[in-house]
Amino acid sequence: MERTVLEERDALSMERLASITKEHTAQEPFGDYFRKTASFVIKMDEVYRKIKDGKTESYTLEQWQAFNQSLYEDILPENYEHSYGNPKYAVEKLGEVHGRILSFLYAELYALIGYAFEQRLHEKVILQELLIEVYNCFEEEELPGYRRIQQIIYWFESDYSEITVAHRIREAVDPKLDFAAKIVMESDLKDLRYLYRYGEYITENERKMAEFMNSLDEETVEKMASTFTEGYRIGFVLGGKDLSKKQTVNIRYMVGFERMVRLAIRNFEKMGLKPVIYRAALERINKKGVHRIGYYGAIPNRQFDYDHRADQAIYLDKAFMERRLGVMRSAYENYKTLANGHAGPACIDTFGEPEFYPQTKPEAYYLSDKQKKLQTQMDNESVQITNRYIIGKERSFTIIAFPVPEIGADFPEIFKETIRINTLDYQLYADIQQKLIDALDQGESVHVLGKGENHTDMHIALHKLNDPKKQTNFENCVADVNIPVGEVFTSPILKGTSGILEACTVYLEGLKYEKLHLEFEDGMVKAYTCKNFEQEEYNQNYVRENVLANHETLPIGEFAIGTNTAAYAMAREYHIEGKLPILIAEKTGPHFAVGDTCYSWAEDTPVYNPDKKEIIARDNEISIRRKEDPGEAYFGHHLDITIPYDELGSIEVQCADGRRILIFADGKFVLPGTEELNRFLN
Repeated sequence: MERTVLEERDALSMERLASITKEHTAQEPFGDYFRKTASFVIKMDEVYRKIKDGKTESYTLEQWQAFNQSLYEDILPENYEHSYGNPKYAVEKLGEVHGRILSFLYAELYALIGYAFEQRLHEKVILQELLIEVYNCFEEEELPGYRRIQQIIYWFESDYSEITVAHRIREAVDPKLDFAAKIVMESDLKDLRYLYRYGEYITENERKMAEFMNSLDEETVEKMASTFTEGYRIGFVLGGKDLSKKQTVNIRYMVGFERMVRLAIRNFEKMGLKPVIYRAALERINKKGVHRIGYYGAIPNRQFDYDHRADQAIYLDKAFMERRLGVMRSAYENYKTLANGHAGPACIDTFGEPEFYPQTKPEAYYLSDKQKKLQTQMDNESVQITNRYIIGKERSFTIIAFPVPEIGADFPEIFKETIRINTLDYQLYADIQQKLIDALDQGESVHVLGKGENHTDMHIALHKLNDPKKQTNFENCVADVNIPVGEVFTSPILKGTSGILEACTVYLEGLKYEKLHLEFEDGMVKAYTCKNFEQEEYNQNYVRENVLANHETLPIGEFAIGTNTAAYAMAREYHIEGKLPILIAEKTGPHFAVGDTCYSWAEDTPVYNPDKKEIIARDNEISIRRKEDPGEAYFGHHLDITIPYDELGSIEVQCADGRRILIFADGKFVLPGTEELNRFLN
């Protein structure tokens, strides 16, 4: 659409919104809601103009801090109890009929912050027009029913998905969308004002992170960046994939890590890769639960994110699903050359953020059972579409994690220890893990027992090796795609994989679980719960929504034994067990993943260990269905659940001839050749 037409629509909508702030034609308390929301939109328009005219360039650090705080102040925890962004407050003030849906509208308007900083005029205009259209309904003598407002939002989300969804796909593959890359490469990183140029929420944590990165010597930062980018490159080599065919890499990180990201970009450029760096999704239609995929700053209020995690319940039906999938196909077709040249993500994860205990609110939206199935179907088909254009068997990834200042007073020491853990001796661990694999490959199953309050009792069925001299069940995972070193993993056979899996206290994707309990029968989840809430219904819903990703059941996609006892010792020394990301936590004990295997979409690509043996356990009874119907084979979900060593009783290999090979017992590794791992356990 021509910019002049958009500018005219922008001017007209802003003129109307300005009048809304002064009007009293809508019945109260709705008048108050619309005056406040219109005032917020006007404020975002002012931000848009300031960015466009360069007026923020001369801001001092103090001015930037105050400006940034003002953008998010209404949804910050100290103000959230009386914010229309809080569905509980919105329902109390506006009633059950209108409160929830108007709270969604209010939350969606926060996308305007990102639009303003990125100068995305089209998206800005359509949101402004949406607010006006809804307001017009409340000017009438009779209040509009829920259905009328729902239909306005439904068609807004559906019709404009060709803008919102298509842009999301483009920014994932097109290096010309370089808003963030320019900030990383062109800013004076010692001038912390650069942090605010993203438009993300910035707190003391991000400022301290940037200051700390600036304090490190060049050699240390180069070591961090090289470990990161070399892991990415080696992942292609070990996977037998041709990196030279690719042109772009997606870099994901927390604001504050720019010094490392800048060096990583330079390293990737030497590999022939340009960066594509996009913000965590702004619109509900592009979000996935509470997860932030892309670059991100501080989270203003995690309860706000949690309250709105299922707002798609307003509009998700079969027709909407087909519309969104159709837009995806069309967008990928438009950008198919760029998509085919995309190599995959390189992610810098973080840990140490404050614990979050979500409050479950009946006023929030929840997906119906029918919608949960549609969401699952849409997610599965979205993954299939993506894999047709960003070809799964040709791409790879890498992920590394570092602590953030919020972890506490020991942050500098923990950061130093994390660098050490991320750069442990590759060959030492490869040799030790080969001893584990040699023992595991003799078995037909593995028996894992918990101890104390952990009642884990799992039997894991292994694939039969027809030629043990050339084949293996377990991948020897050191430090390529998953940094740091430290695990051997397999895709179990589902039939015969049964038992109880428990974790006393575990954090999965930022959410805490007390006494997580899963029961498996022939590799499939048959029961689940936790002890987070007093009401059992809430516990089961919490697990189903977040662990099972709204599936009725999921298979075990992975069984692994973590060997990074150094990471375990660090966690115990600094009392940060609950703060470790799964990337590191999965290396600190045996773990099980529910969902897809580690080889999803690339099962037919041979993978070999350093000893040249082919890893044949790339499929299970579910994933093999891809040959008939990929929709029946994949879930678009893979979640690791770790049993820490101190909750672990034993790991024993069970052989077909009746032999038992003990790997772990009495708090230590007992298999000959693995004694070095006990140095840190002691």
